[in-house]
Amino acid sequence: MELAVAHALVRRASSGELTEALRIYRPTAPVLVFGRRDTHAAGFDAAVRAARSAGFEPLVRAVGGRPVAYTTEALVIDHVKHEQLAPEGLDTRFKNFGAMYAGVLQEFGIDARVGAVPGEYCPGAHSVNARGVVKLVGTGQRVVRNGWLFSALVVIGDDELLRPVLADVYAHLDLPFDPASVGSLSTEVPGLSLDTVEERILDAYGETSPAELDEATMELAATLAADHRIVRDA
Repeated sequence: MELAVAHALVRRASSGELTEALRIYRPTAPVLVFGRRDTHAAGFDAAVRAARSAGFEPLVRAVGGRPVAYTTEALVIDHVKHEQLAPEGLDTRFKNFGAMYAGVLQEFGIDARVGAVPGEYCPGAHSVNARGVVKLVGTGQRVVRNGWLFSALVVIGDDELLRPVLADVYAHLDLPFDPASVGSLSTEVPGLSLDTVEERILDAYGETSPAELDEATMELAATLAADHRIVRDA
């Protein structure tokens, strides 16, 4: 449902029902999220089994990219907006939000930089890393007609749990991956909490007035949830 809510929000933004929305949530269980094209890979079923064996629920996300794993020690930020000619702003959004997240991490004293590190999971030119060595924040987009979803994953902790499951999944999919590229904010700054990081991200967005998800979004999300499940017996 968490993935389906993001899907529903961008659908509503595309139609003009929503002008803009920002959602931050904390996962309630370990998850390993595949990109759509991963589901067509020869080793996908084996990758799904590896995720489940490690205690991670395998799902399929709306935005692009390769497999990503996270636990309850993470923040997911979904930003949607109704915007005509949304595809034209793709690169600008990656650059601007990448710089914003790097700035937030720098405020904690982290040597945060924008750019991929060698062997990182779900590689992207606008990932945010520490010291050019370990990935801390991954970003992705889904662009639809007259709307976009920009999603960011901030890994606060549990990097030691992520490395082995990602190594197994990437091996089954025959994708390059270096476990040493996985980092977390709390490894860089011991004692850093989810509350503190969430507060600073909200400050960076300028958001101070939280609201509940509306009924229309939740109803639409309920109809989309099946799109993100992996139902075959893998």
